[in-house]
Amino acid sequence: MSEELVEKFKIFGKWSVEGVEIKDPGLKRYINLKPTIIPHSGGRHEHRRFGKAEVNIVERLANMFMRPGRNGGKKTKGLKIVRNAFEIIHLRTGRNPLEILVRALENAAPREDVTKLIYGGILYLKAVDISPQRRLDLALRYIAQAAREAAFRSKKKVEEALADEIIMAAENDSKSYAIRKKVELERMAYASR
Repeated sequence: MSEELVEKFKIFGKWSVEGVEIKDPGLKRYINLKPTIIPHSGGRHEHRRFGKAEVNIVERLANMFMRPGRNGGKKTKGLKIVRNAFEIIHLRTGRNPLEILVRALENAAPREDVTKLIYGGILYLKAVDISPQRRLDLALRYIAQAAREAAFRSKKKVEEALADEIIMAAENDSKSYAIRKKVELERMAYASR
């Protein structure tokens, strides 16, 4: 994409993807930072295998807030949550929120998981490597879940909780729900090698 288009299109009209570097080689292919004004693909990626790898990462994060319940199917509400969280991140850190989101996803993506094997009626747990697509899916799920749970029956708004979680995960802070879930999953996998 030409430099003029990258400058012209910014996510939410504010945040440029220029200079955002993905350091994890496994996730590089799956974290899509295509510049768009409003990240909204309209589900055009669904008919292809691995099509969600072509969806902007900000849109995928917003989609995680469209869970059954209060926000079920309300994409504009999910995008508003993410946009406000990006504003809070920028105010607190003074850096590009896209860069901080990418760091958070790289830190929160687990590398190993366990699978169940049954031999002769006995259940064994076996450690397996996770594909990069699933690593990213789990990281997005953990971050969104942490924000929803922190805001549930609390004075804290979802936007603030999401901003806190992204900042903590980007700093690899052990207080982060996503980092705790990743460590727990990898510890189980290490124990079942």
